[in-house]
Amino acid sequence: MTEDFLGLTDRVVIVAGAGGGGIGTAVTTMAARAGAIVLAVSRSKDNLDTHIGPLVAEGLRVTPVAADVSTDEGITAVMEEVARADGELHGLVNVAGGAAPATWMRSTRVTREDWRALFAQNLETMFFMSQAVAAELTWRRRPGSIVSISSISGMNTAPLHIAYGTAKAALVAATRTMAVELAQDGIRVNAVAPGVTETPASGTYVDEDPERDRRAIAMGRRGRPEEQAGAVLFLLSDLSTYVTGQTLLVDGGLNLKWTHLGADNTSLFLKDESFRAAITR
Repeated sequence: MTEDFLGLTDRVVIVAGAGGGGIGTAVTTMAARAGAIVLAVSRSKDNLDTHIGPLVAEGLRVTPVAADVSTDEGITAVMEEVARADGELHGLVNVAGGAAPATWMRSTRVTREDWRALFAQNLETMFFMSQAVAAELTWRRRPGSIVSISSISGMNTAPLHIAYGTAKAALVAATRTMAVELAQDGIRVNAVAPGVTETPASGTYVDEDPERDRRAIAMGRRGRPEEQAGAVLFLLSDLSTYVTGQTLLVDGGLNLKWTHLGADNTSLFLKDESFRAAITR
């Protein structure tokens, strides 16, 4: 008999932003296969049918929930599903967010409308969904775990994407503050900051270029949704019961590569090729 190290069996986990075929869908799949009862939330019923329907057909305990968690009505609908679920509420994963290619621009061109829309999409949705789940856990006197998706853009600079990067950085700050406030209630609050990951959303502006990936990323390739989901499951699970207020950067070492390093990790400023060859042997 194997031991349930993750401790997710029969626990209810909400995945907000589950239907896009990327990180949210991967989290839903892995959590359900780990024994959790998953409420898979997306504002698109078509996406739920496409990406979550097969999990239901497989017999996993996944309930598709068509709701827009950027609204109070959508959050209420999700919490009503929690009340109907056959299990105790344990976790929330905030994946809903992102930014369309049209939102990339110089900071001098960003309008108030652009700014507010990206903050609503990436920060407000996370905060108010987390607030609702934390209130429910506190009322039930239950411990729990909240994990939100930030971005490498929120951990460093985000040239030509300032509103998105700033919203994701604010998500990290909110995570830390909520972690302090909720710690005495047994509720842990953490985040995962993905680097460049192969998802349907990123495919709209990132093409296939293995050589570029090798130059830019220490591990030489982009991440997979399942690799982000693995980090999320760690933070959701009983393996991380003493971890709160943290943001785990999952980027294959992208943040470690200085911009002046070439594909061989030597400085582009080195002019002596014999010296370059000697130090790379």
